[in-house]
Amino acid sequence: MLSAATLQVGESGVVKDVGGTDATALRLLEMGLVEGTVVTLLKRAPTGDPLQFRVRGFHLSLRSAEAGRIELAGSGE
Repeated sequence: MLSAATLQVGESGVVKDVGGTDATALRLLEMGLVEGTVVTLLKRAPTGDPLQFRVRGFHLSLRSAEAGRIELAGSGE
């Protein structure tokens, strides 16, 4: 599965789904990470966490575990 956590700096992807039904999944959806949204990885901290993304014109920092829940559409989809 291609997820936001697997992107390299400068790469973009299109959100396909956010995994889970808990409060974290709901919060990610509320922040605009809904199907069809383009996300771009801007920075990765030296330790690997957090990751900084551009989503709908704003910058969003997420832990790798949170970003791993964001499934991206593959290049063939």
